[in-house]
Amino acid sequence: MLDKFTQWVEKYLAGPMATIANQRHLRAIRDGIIAALPLIIVGSFFLIIAFPPLPASWGVTQFLQENAGTILLPYRMTMYIMALYATFGIGASLAKSYGLDQVSGGILAAISFLLTLVPVAIPEEAVELAGVSGFVLPMANLGGGGMFVGIVTSIIAVEVYRFTDKSKFKITMPEQVPPAVARSFESLTPTLIVMLLIGSITYYLGFDWHSFVGKVISPLVSAADTLPSVLLLIFLTTFFWFFGIHGVSIVGSIARPLWLQLLEQNSSALASGDALPTIGAEPFYQWFVWIGGSGATIGLAILLAFRAKSEYGSKLGKAIIAPAIFNINEPVIFGVPIVLNPTLMIPFIGAPMILAIVAWFATKLGLVSAVTVTAPWTLPGPIGAFLATNGDWRAAVLNVVLIVLAVVIYYPFFKIYDKNELAKEQGMTEK
Repeated sequence: MLDKFTQWVEKYLAGPMATIANQRHLRAIRDGIIAALPLIIVGSFFLIIAFPPLPASWGVTQFLQENAGTILLPYRMTMYIMALYATFGIGASLAKSYGLDQVSGGILAAISFLLTLVPVAIPEEAVELAGVSGFVLPMANLGGGGMFVGIVTSIIAVEVYRFTDKSKFKITMPEQVPPAVARSFESLTPTLIVMLLIGSITYYLGFDWHSFVGKVISPLVSAADTLPSVLLLIFLTTFFWFFGIHGVSIVGSIARPLWLQLLEQNSSALASGDALPTIGAEPFYQWFVWIGGSGATIGLAILLAFRAKSEYGSKLGKAIIAPAIFNINEPVIFGVPIVLNPTLMIPFIGAPMILAIVAWFATKLGLVSAVTVTAPWTLPGPIGAFLATNGDWRAAVLNVVLIVLAVVIYYPFFKIYDKNELAKEQGMTEK
């Protein structure tokens, strides 16, 4: 039965899913957003500094809170305008896939995105108060709220660049001209087309990109922050992994822009002193679901390292426990293996779904804080959970409780697996 189902998956799902994961534009979106992650991670840590997990009566806490506006400036110039950086990354990645100049593709993507913003004149009252005049940009559209507009305009810009390159509708310089100068002149034509196209739509036709796209995707963002959506994404990720298909790559390519919007809503609310509105941002999965990696395999790694009676299971467990602590679980998935292993399929899919339900209601009931920070994914679970929730010690405790729960869920299936391995070893010894 399992063999037939496996053949069906390989025949009808493996190919299309691999195609989706490697689709040029989706890959560019994924790589572009990932390229901006260092800024998002480092920038979000300034939230912890501005709102430290320390007693309010301490002098250092009062000092930091009094100067929170200044401390948060690096956050506002990184994570708060993440869409701008991601846009450059998307444009550069897509241009590279077409064999075009990456820097030119990134710059074209960035200017096309900026041309969707309408500068607003500073009010006279503000001019008198601050002593400055001029225009300001709507900063909210440079953050997670503008991510989907950035994706659309980046693709448009690079496709224009590709069209001018393929059709030779560009200024070509002699070979003696330095490459950097030649690339600049080659980019003149696509730059002109992009600026006229996007600028005319925004400023002369009066089209509000952000309002339109916001209305289109708002149901998706709302749906992403529901428990059924969380469980569906978990199921799809682990289901594909079970057949050796990189589930995170497929699901993350589609869901990560939504996750970033949810995270930005929380981080902005924290910076403003408001209640945190969302639960299902990406760090929620990282620290309360994918503990030890996809499938919450930290539970299986612990059992193999400390409870296995078979020689293979014991040696494997000691080899994989260290990577598992740091959320690297390819050794577990392919070493046990979990791929196409019917004994471990149920806990591999079921354990993270149960962990998600527990963590969801713990957050919903206010037992732990919602996530606001993107902590480095290679941190040990309790530390990552502590940092991701802006220093909530209860999140670290919850992470440990979930690890114990993962061990309990995996235990009966581990016993079956270990018994089978032990029988194989004894059979080989007798021969």
